[in-house]
Amino acid sequence: MSLTHLARLLGLLCTVLSFSALAASPVVKEATTTIAAFQTQAFISGSYKKILANNIKQPFLLAIWSVNCVSCMKDLALLRDIHKQKPALKIILLAADELSASAQIHSILKKLQLTDLENWVFADGNDQKLRFEIDPKWYGEIPRTYFFNAAQQRTGISGVLSKGQYQEMIGKILP
Repeated sequence: MSLTHLARLLGLLCTVLSFSALAASPVVKEATTTIAAFQTQAFISGSYKKILANNIKQPFLLAIWSVNCVSCMKDLALLRDIHKQKPALKIILLAADELSASAQIHSILKKLQLTDLENWVFADGNDQKLRFEIDPKWYGEIPRTYFFNAAQQRTGISGVLSKGQYQEMIGKILP
């Protein structure tokens, strides 16, 4: 096992233990409820196929972002507005960060009112492999948004999109 994998496993263990400690503590019961309401799934090898399998015959967006990406914050704000306007459209967020950034991810998503969406975070030491599973032609530039129609045909676009571009692409995937 590489040092990177060991460090990530240790970080995950610390996160799990701190959430367990919070849950056991009567003093922070309200904070536990907030944390429990927000769930981030670990994006590992095979997770992309799971996302596709869970969304058969359903149009959706997969938006990939990072806590250190200023452009991503603009994109997430637009996605929040789209989510409010079209709550039936499924939007899945994938943070291309390490699992140890979960608290920061939660803070950003809470501030932007996006905690009710399906949220994932990279949790494998091999980010390149995860990116390749999503799209062999994607080299890691973010933000990156994939628009899936009901037949799971997709269009991937890198960079911040305007509201008009989002509306145009959403119009292409919704019936």
